[in-house]
Amino acid sequence: MGVKGTPDNAVSELLDTAEKLVLERIAPKYVYRETSVTFCDDGVRLECMDALLTGNAIKKHLAGCERAVILAATLSAEADKLIRQTSYENMALSLAVDCLCSSAIEQVCNLAEEEIFADRKDIYRTWRFSAGYGDLPLELQSEFLKSLNAQRRIGLTVTSESLLIPSKSVTAIIGISETPVERGKRGCDICSRRESCQYGKSGKQKCGM
Repeated sequence: MGVKGTPDNAVSELLDTAEKLVLERIAPKYVYRETSVTFCDDGVRLECMDALLTGNAIKKHLAGCERAVILAATLSAEADKLIRQTSYENMALSLAVDCLCSSAIEQVCNLAEEEIFADRKDIYRTWRFSAGYGDLPLELQSEFLKSLNAQRRIGLTVTSESLLIPSKSVTAIIGISETPVERGKRGCDICSRRESCQYGKSGKQKCGM
């Protein structure tokens, strides 16, 4: 929200109000699928996906992994409706709701990951890596959703510009290995927008990557 330091009472009260609204309205859902991983000269191929994952970033991210989990998660259309509705009445509240929803979808992904791997203590895994990170094309969003049948299962679709609908949603891939893997760089270091991002210029990572 652009707040520096500890929020004052007014901001804290605004966040408390927004948090209550968010928790009342969102309906978190996620789906996942495990697949095999094959490396080739042009990128990485997943058994469950027709399209090739291109770019050097995903090859480095999945190095040493023979399998992977692809994940899609959403807060549901209610999150978008709430952001839109509050914007008509109170822009500050709408901003707080928007920011809390962004935080919430990351928490949903964290919980999903814990549940997916709860009974698999003998494996090693990478960070979540999404289309649009590094040089992995954002256009692959549609392939992720197709492979997961995400539209039917959790109501998640993608626009012609490769933006997810509902907007407070995430797709990601997590590499799996039976031997230790190097958890590579994440966040600002691999972001294609790091040169123009205001958060990056301030030295603070806040985009959720």
